[in-house]
This record gives sequence, C-alpha cells and structure tokens, in this order.
Amino acid sequence: MSFIKIIRVGLVVAALAGCSSLQPGKPAVVECPPPEPPEPLVCPVCEVPRCPEPETKIVEKVVTVPAELPPMATTAGKMHLPIVGAVEWATVEPVNLALEARIDTGAETSAIHAEDIQVVEKDGKRYVRFSLVNPESGEKIPMEERVRRKVLIKQPDAEPDRRYVVELWIALGEVRSLVEVTLSDRLDYEYPLLIGRNFLVDTVIVDVSRHHTLAH
Repeated sequence: MSFIKIIRVGLVVAALAGCSSLQPGKPAVVECPPPEPPEPLVCPVCEVPRCPEPETKIVEKVVTVPAELPPMATTAGKMHLPIVGAVEWATVEPVNLALEARIDTGAETSAIHAEDIQVVEKDGKRYVRFSLVNPESGEKIPMEERVRRKVLIKQPDAEPDRRYVVELWIALGEVRSLVEVTLSDRLDYEYPLLIGRNFLVDTVIVDVSRHHTLAH
C-alpha cells in the first residue's frame, strides 16, 4: 500500500473515532458541509460603440459688393448739351409717331423709311405724298410734304437711286428740330429712322457706349 493511501485510511479512522466518542451508541455519521453556492455570473458591461460627432467646419466666404457707380452725366460740354446714345427713341411730328432711331454722326442727312411715294404738283410747286409705317401696329400713316430737293444715291452694283428730301419735325428727348429728311426704303436696315449730323450739330452730344437713354 502506498504512503498516500495509508494517510487517507488513517484520516477516515480518526474521523470515525471522533464521531463515536462524541455520541456513544450511535453510528457515526459524517456530516459534510453544504456546498458553497456558486458565485453569480456577472456579465461584463459592453460599451455601445458611438459614431464620432461630425466635425463642424465654419467656412467664411467674403463677398465683395461692387460700389455703386456714380450717376451718369446727362449733359456735357460748355453748352451743357444733352447726351444721347447710339440708339434712341425719336418722335416724328405732327403725327406723334415713335420710331427707334440710329444716331449716326457719320451721316450728313437724316433718313426715314417711307412707302407709297408719289410726287404731285400744286400751284406750280412739287409735293410728295408718302406713308410712314407704325412699327408696332403696321399701320400706314399718310403724309404730304413739299419737295425740298432730290439727291442721287450711288450704290455698288446698282443703278443710282434718286430720293426726295422733305422737312420734318423730329423730337429727340426734349430737343425738337425741323430738319431735312431723305425718304428711302429702309426695310433692309435695323432701324426705320436715321438721325444724321443735320440734326445733331449743336443740339446733342453722342455717347456711343449708351443706348435708349431717353424716355419712350
């Protein structure tokens, strides 16, 4: 028998002897201590992952606001003549027909689109009957004026064209003048009225960078 088994047998005999000495006449009962309750399981607290807070970026944008331009001059020169643009609204009197006019300092005489041109004679004097056309309604406005003269217009690759010249009252803003106007076919031109130097000299100053500066 091994040494360890001898010790175990000895311990059991000693326990039985002790029990019999404490309670004689009764069989020895070995009471084992109650088992210790198992330690409760503690679940570890899991941390809920959190999304990082979005970074707030403050973007500063500098907006440059252009300064207001000074008001444009309406007169110029020593005579403080009114300033007009390259294209303006003009009025033909006395029929009060508003026409968009090309202001042309390179043209000597003004010109206007006219239709139904017919020359008649009264008391030995020649008159011309013609029609002005309202560009908005297409209405023809009949007129009759005395013939002041005729001009010969030479055109490339075409026969010379004789045109009649009459005098008409034309108002450009507050400037109103009686000027010679050539009656012509201006359907191929952008503007039905051309105002030349015979109206512009000593009455207005032309600023080609402007247009439609006058009230319509």
